[in-house]
Amino acid sequence: MSNLLERAFHLRENHTTPRTEVFAGLTTFMTMAYILAVNPIILSAAGMDSGAVFTATALASALATVFMALLSNYPFALAPGMGLNAYFAYTIVLKMGYSWQMALAAVFVEGIVFVVLSVTPVRERIFNSIPMCLKHAVSAGIGLFIAFIGLQNCGLVVAVDGTLVGMFSFSQSAAQGTFSTAGISALLALAGVCITGILVVRQVRGSILLGILATWVLGIACQLAGLYVPDPAGGFASLLPDFSRGLAVPSLAPTLGQMDFSQLLSPDFLIVVFALLFVDVFDTMGGLIGIASEANMLDEQGRLPRIRGALLSDALGTCAGAVLGTSTTTTFIESAAGVSVGGRTGLSGLVTAGLFVVSLLLSPIFLAIPSFATAPALIIVGAMILKTIAKVDFKNPLEYIPAFLCVLAVPLFYSISEGIALGVLSYAVLHLAAGPEERRKAGPFIYILAFLFLLKYIFL
Repeated sequence: MSNLLERAFHLRENHTTPRTEVFAGLTTFMTMAYILAVNPIILSAAGMDSGAVFTATALASALATVFMALLSNYPFALAPGMGLNAYFAYTIVLKMGYSWQMALAAVFVEGIVFVVLSVTPVRERIFNSIPMCLKHAVSAGIGLFIAFIGLQNCGLVVAVDGTLVGMFSFSQSAAQGTFSTAGISALLALAGVCITGILVVRQVRGSILLGILATWVLGIACQLAGLYVPDPAGGFASLLPDFSRGLAVPSLAPTLGQMDFSQLLSPDFLIVVFALLFVDVFDTMGGLIGIASEANMLDEQGRLPRIRGALLSDALGTCAGAVLGTSTTTTFIESAAGVSVGGRTGLSGLVTAGLFVVSLLLSPIFLAIPSFATAPALIIVGAMILKTIAKVDFKNPLEYIPAFLCVLAVPLFYSISEGIALGVLSYAVLHLAAGPEERRKAGPFIYILAFLFLLKYIFL
């Protein structure tokens, strides 16, 4: 068995072991399993059957991640992307008035275009044309982004009057009578950060995964002791798995193959396809850059070997997801959690994919893991990834100004693609202003990208 795994995934060449890969795959799954609960909620707002979306989400994630493992041998996991699912439901369907069947058709067409771009040099050229300073900045920005997501998920970061964000107030929570839900969740998340941090400092194997499980167990203990009181209406579910409905897999029939191409050639439909394509291209590339940089997978020129297989996997996953009945499938930045504990090959991806399949039968267990338990993992992993910003040359303003704007934009604009856009635009403008020599160093492709981003802001 070990020889078979070695031949398939080149474990020794990538300085890893089967045990490490299994831990990494499990860790990645635990940090992104929330998509199984969140995606059905978001897409059901568009009128889709939530049970069918749950099944479609699990199957699309498993298929796309298997594609990635086999076509590229990278430890990157894929699933229906956050943000893209909201655009699908709230913009395409609810705001623009398309049916969800037409929206699925748009996702499928986007995936086909993706496939064409992935088997040609176009997407690879885009990836390789992004300067190294911005690649490091995207990685650092993703570190802040996933830490910010973690802080939001556990309720430690909240909206505050007068400022966009603020810290959760424990005293106010106690006064309002919400400490047994929101207050204890935030407190458990802080405890989880401490536990996970101690495990990392002590160099315990599987520290991220163990931190998630330890925080969840603490939460269960609080619920049994009456300190945590479930309030489903307020978004605070029971932390105990609910097997009352058995282990039946929700039917896929309501969404399987339900695509409507009747508006295929209409201008609005093509605009929707282009918008999905544009955001997905740069979200995917940003995720690949950030995770690969963290794992030291980029070569000396900042290129990702076997990138064509990785991009093709993303495109095929999007097509498969649309057929099954879910929004655009993309590379998840939570894969960084698995990379941080040693995941280096497609074997960890296969483990993650297998767990998505298992989740169909054991959904009560996986859906019971609360966001405050996965939040510490995202926060600690964010710290691990942030360190790549040290590779930027902070003596050269032509590099550190675009890098800073990129890092700043990713979490604050809640978008990897927006971070890349601001980074590329500022990089192009500064090099144009710096004189003929620096202008030539930037290369023509960076100016083409900057022009495309400018058009995007004008027309989309």
